[in-house]
Amino acid sequence: MIRTTCPYCGVGCGILATADGTIAGDPEHPANRGRICSKGAALGETLGSTARLSHPQIRGRTTGWDEALDLVAETFRQTISAPGPDAVALYVSGQLLTEDYYVANKLMKGFIGSANIDTNSRLCMASSVAGHIRAFGEDVVPGCYDDIEAADLVVLVGSNAAWCHPVLYQRLVAARDAHGTRIVVIDPRRTATCEIADLHLALRPGTDVPVFAGLLVHLVETGCCDPAWTRSPAAGFAAALDAARGAAPSLRAVAATADLPVADLTRFYDCFALTERTVSLYSQGVNQSAAGTDKVNAIINCHLATGRIGRPGMGPLSLTGQPNAMGGREVGGLANQLAAHTGFAAADVDRVRRFWNASHMAIRPGLKAVELFNAVLDGSVKALWIIGTNPAASMPRAGGVREALNNCPFVVVSDCWPTETTRLADVVLPAAGWGEKDGTVTNSERCISRQRAFRPAPGEARPDWWVVREVGRRMGWGEAFRYRGPAEIFREHAALSAFENDGGRIFDIGALAELSDEDYDRFQPVQWPLRRGRGAAGTSRLFNGPAKFATADGRARFVATPYRPLAEPTDRERPLVLNTGRVRDQWHTMTRSGRVPRLMTHKSAPVLDIHPEDAERLGLAAGGLARVESGYGATVLPVRLTAEQRVGEVFAPMHWTDSFTSSGPVDRLVGAVTDPVSGQPELKGTPVCLTPLSTRWRGCLLRRVAAPLPEGPYWWTRVPLDRGHAFDLAGWEPLLGRPSLDDWVSRLLGAPPEAELIAYADPGRGDFRFASIIDGRLDACLFLARLAAALPATDALVTVLGTEISPGMRRGLLAGRVNNHATTEDAQAICVCFAVGRRALCHAIVERRLTSLSEIGAALGAGTNCGSCLPELQQILRSVQRKQAPAA
Repeated sequence: MIRTTCPYCGVGCGILATADGTIAGDPEHPANRGRICSKGAALGETLGSTARLSHPQIRGRTTGWDEALDLVAETFRQTISAPGPDAVALYVSGQLLTEDYYVANKLMKGFIGSANIDTNSRLCMASSVAGHIRAFGEDVVPGCYDDIEAADLVVLVGSNAAWCHPVLYQRLVAARDAHGTRIVVIDPRRTATCEIADLHLALRPGTDVPVFAGLLVHLVETGCCDPAWTRSPAAGFAAALDAARGAAPSLRAVAATADLPVADLTRFYDCFALTERTVSLYSQGVNQSAAGTDKVNAIINCHLATGRIGRPGMGPLSLTGQPNAMGGREVGGLANQLAAHTGFAAADVDRVRRFWNASHMAIRPGLKAVELFNAVLDGSVKALWIIGTNPAASMPRAGGVREALNNCPFVVVSDCWPTETTRLADVVLPAAGWGEKDGTVTNSERCISRQRAFRPAPGEARPDWWVVREVGRRMGWGEAFRYRGPAEIFREHAALSAFENDGGRIFDIGALAELSDEDYDRFQPVQWPLRRGRGAAGTSRLFNGPAKFATADGRARFVATPYRPLAEPTDRERPLVLNTGRVRDQWHTMTRSGRVPRLMTHKSAPVLDIHPEDAERLGLAAGGLARVESGYGATVLPVRLTAEQRVGEVFAPMHWTDSFTSSGPVDRLVGAVTDPVSGQPELKGTPVCLTPLSTRWRGCLLRRVAAPLPEGPYWWTRVPLDRGHAFDLAGWEPLLGRPSLDDWVSRLLGAPPEAELIAYADPGRGDFRFASIIDGRLDACLFLARLAAALPATDALVTVLGTEISPGMRRGLLAGRVNNHATTEDAQAICVCFAVGRRALCHAIVERRLTSLSEIGAALGAGTNCGSCLPELQQILRSVQRKQAPAA
């Protein structure tokens, strides 16, 4: 059993893993104490994938490492020699280990000589980084997870922790149950997290600043500010208060701006004012905004004003989205930072130059993510290396990013799996993945943990640090890139953090700079800072003694945060606001999680959530199709009616890509307006319009292979199965009106000429059924009908897909029956960990007379593992109980 760390969200859960893929939560890890979420529990099912990239490729041709690396190094060298170092760029990822990140940053900023290295953390955490630097002088998180249990009030802002940080959510639930922690959720949508909230403030998108400005004014007017903080350890209070009064001239004005009831706003303000032990957890709903940095500082201002920072149960706590977003920030993974939490001041540049003995040190910030891809598109950047991320799907204006990559003279992509981005690369380099390489990650509470290898990488896949090292050597800097392993890189990283650091920089892990390889192997989770001579216990909270911040005078800074509405307001042409975000069981662009069939059973396809009032006004029906159009692109999505949405707003998940649905990435609709301070793009407020598409037919396709479907006026989504793939289809043009229907059906089936085709057609009823048999085995089957209710059940066919079909079984194929019987599937899994579906759950509640979540857990297991399904279990339990209640 190997102790390692989960590669998904920023909670940083410890995991116990074995080479055969057995996964369990680590009870000794301080982040999760044995808990694990549905995605983490399914990690074993992502190992050993046959679809992995295993050999280097040059323009689609398999090659060896020497040829591929020589080409990368020589092309970079030539590019630098002509236009200069800024014609080269790297785009990296919070999926990288700190050691990978460090070597990439050193190569780009210290030796190539450009700061054009940015990370996909720009899309999720840059506003928090900028807010921390403005308030504290450095990108530091003051508190820790234990503060959640110690708090009397927890305010979640733009955070659906129940789905996005489920293990922390479970810690919060346990705290509430143990000592009555009050919970306020501030979010435009009613998410699963709201199930445990005492108060939900469904504010208008983009109005966080006036809400927290109003809170600051309320704290002043009610005498709840701490004079010791507003006058001494922090500066700038008067200017921040003036800006707050401008953004929040009165309680009623804030309520009108945020579209909130005055009574609810008052209740929140009073609760915050009277509760000393208050923690504010905030996440992407705050950060992913063109005003994200101001939102962060508006929250921090309220904690500084009350002195609620650095002590148990209080403080602002940013929940990072990726496993090593913070580790990347430590080594300068962002284009506007240097390693070890330094910037581009002359003294910082000189210090890092001398430590690295750098030959071509970058002296100014590089291009941030959106700027970087704009520069690729206009030809300024001519050679781009993308490592561990899929910007062709995840970046805003994804269509423009694809155009940029298509036109770029030289694109290198390092990844574990084929993606939308690897398809556009000149060189594809196979990367070792989770469980196959060693290194460290840092979670949201500054806790450094080890990821450890417990299985070999497939084929010729190599760790990212090794690949970057080899390019550095081939470019002529062998002495600087002589690393033999990740422990050596980590020691250098730790030594740089302490180099000429007299306490002015809070990030300091100098105590770890002399770890032996054996100590590195045995490394236990610990929170920084860890200064030399201060012991190795770590630091759970910052600023908990005489406050000393990383500013010139050692004082924190209040920051003036004027209110700026959404950067792109709605209008008559595009009257709705599109919000994008995550769902419970998927991760980023699904390159890993989308390969696990059971993780698709809760949400199997992207949908557009819309309020029933908007749907009625626009002529949209539940389950129908809508064309969604912004100023940047358009797509088609099925519609889900839900009162969890505010009127005038819609929501779509960001995970699904071209590999899984014809809708493609929703980020093709999102603009690229960025925060002027952080450079983080607005992903929560895109104006869109909707047009209903009349669904003329529905279909279901089962296929052994996941090859692309033919294009046409129809929508499709793909779900992986144990033996193949299931496709849901819906079209907005009549089937009989399609030219060459037979050819289209053959392409849907993927049937080669030698396939045996079985067909049934009833054009009058609009009923068409087909099966393809190859070498006596069921290869594919397709059912088309005017209504979804007319489609046969296919769960029995799923079990025989790819197996031998006897002559007696052929008759039942087109009826969806095998051996003359059909089963009834329980399609939607509520609890993925224990495969408990909605139908089975409702049946058990009624038949066993279950009345609580604990009784459901005891009877079915549901909710007893990761707990991320508990909010939905509670909703279903209430719904069934209402239906069972006798009429009054």
